[in-house]
Formats: sequence, structure tokens, C-alpha cells
Amino acid sequence: MKKLLLSILAVASFSFVSNAQSCTPNPQYVDSTYGVWPDTTTNLPGATQNVFYSTNLDFAVPATVTQQLVGNDPALQIFVGSSINNFTVTSVDGLTPVNLQYVCSATNCAYSGGAHGCANLYGTPPQTGTFPLTINIDASVGPLGLSQTVSFSGYKVVVGTAGIVEQLISPITVSPNPANDVISIEGITSSTKANSVSIVNVEGKVIATKEVGSNLNISFDLSGVKSGIYFVKVAHASGVETVKFIKE
Repeated sequence: MKKLLLSILAVASFSFVSNAQSCTPNPQYVDSTYGVWPDTTTNLPGATQNVFYSTNLDFAVPATVTQQLVGNDPALQIFVGSSINNFTVTSVDGLTPVNLQYVCSATNCAYSGGAHGCANLYGTPPQTGTFPLTINIDASVGPLGLSQTVSFSGYKVVVGTAGIVEQLISPITVSPNPANDVISIEGITSSTKANSVSIVNVEGKVIATKEVGSNLNISFDLSGVKSGIYFVKVAHASGVETVKFIKE
């Protein structure tokens, strides 16, 4: 359940909206050291096109920055051991296409370090597909109140048609990542109803494509592919799932 600092702060990524749905923090998480429920592995519940959608996220924000929170990110190493004074979510990208709004349990999405709270995501999605969310946060850390501005992705909303709401319980991943010669696409299941998998470069050019069919074990030979950033796109019943990877 332990996440990077960015993931912990992410769940508070919902600014106040005057007619928004309310949420009350779940008391079962009150004694948790830190965490986000559900996390980005379980992710958000599936939604249905043209049907009202509402879901809550619970979170416990740590009071101090630890090695477990920052992982191996050298840009954040200087904050290890420092107190988290407060943080404010400045914006959330990716909600407009799916017609969703959001609200924090704290006014103006301003939280203190060590806070326990929740957020509600709600609205009526007008179209099907997979919609990733990018969270933008300003945090104040340490006795000098050093400002750390961060953006990250991880949560997504999958919208399907009535009777075919596909919640991707096992997220689609690329392994290994970074990669050298071969990558495997993991997480494709029969319930996903995927029909094709493609590799696309940063310019949007399709490098390779494979049909899924009954074979769910998809891999690609990268020996002839130049080093750089690429995207795996999995077309399935609810839209297109995109996963970034690096070819070394």
C-alpha cells in the first residue's frame, strides 16, 4: 500500500466545486501511517457511458518525507527526513473528455502533513474509452517551506457501454521497462476483449502491430528499434489503453 510521495498526495487531487458530491473519510483508515485506497494497481471502478458515476478515494498523508516515499528519485532525496507542512492540488488534467468533476474533503484542496481525508469523483461520461488522469500538486516541505511542484499519472477511468463495463483489474504493463531486445505485454485477459496491440513512437508513427486473437501472450522484438521513448497501445472493448516504455 506504500506509494511514492506523489502517489500519496495524488488522491487529494480534487478541487472544490459548489454543487459537488460530498464525501466523508472512511474511519477504517484513520490509524493508517500513509496510503491511498484504492491504489493505482486496483485503480478506479469502471464507469458506464451516459450513466451517472461517483466514486470515493481515501488517503492518509504522511507527516514527514521518508526514503520509502521518494524511492530512488534524486530530485526528491533532499527532502528525506523533512516535515510535510502542507500541499495544495492546483489542477487535474484529463477530466474534460470524460465530463467528470471532483471535490476534496478539505476546502480548496489544501491539506496539512499527516492529514486523513477523501475525495469524490463524479459526473456522467458521454463517451467510451480509457481516460488517464494527470495530477498537478504544489507542496511545502521542511522548516524553510521549500516548494516542490510535481505532476504524475497513474489513475484512470475506464468507460464502457451499458452491459459491457470493463474494469481493468489487472493493469496492462510492459516488461521489462526499460527494455533492450524484447518486451512482453502483461495484463491482457479474455475479459479485456483486446483485439490489437501496437508500438507507437513519440511522433505517433506505428512501429509494429500484432492481433491479439486467442493468444494473450504478446511480445515484440525490439532489436531493430532505435533507443528512445515509445508507447504500447492496446485496443480493447472499452477503448485504447496506453503504456509508456523506454528502449535502451
